Amino acid sequence: MTVSRSEEARSVGRARRLRRAGTDAERTMWRVLRDRQLGVKFRRQHPIGPYIVDFFCEERCLVIEIDGGQHGPEVDQARTEYLESNGMNVMRFWNNEVRENMEGVVATIQERLEGQGS
Repeated sequence: MTVSRSEEARSVGRARRLRRAGTDAERTMWRVLRDRQLGVKFRRQHPIGPYIVDFFCEERCLVIEIDGGQHGPEVDQARTEYLESNGMNVMRFWNNEVRENMEGVVATIQERLEGQGS
């Protein structure tokens, strides 16, 4: 998908605002994903086409979304379908999963990363 320069600039600006205004669950997840702690590099609030994903690992084409009440199933499904149709693997976790079961969330991400290989 081609994106115009003005659309790209708007996405980048919006991503920067989202980074500053992240949820508690997103900040908690970022503490685990940053600095290659899981062996790969992640970016946060990264624009992909018309969407800005919470976390993105380019090396593995892996998107991690932390969902709260702001999304509905229809929006998430359309977003996931778009990302997957563009070669991304999408993992979704609820805010409360990150807050209450971070070890399980991290184990699930690690299993996916190991299953994808390098």
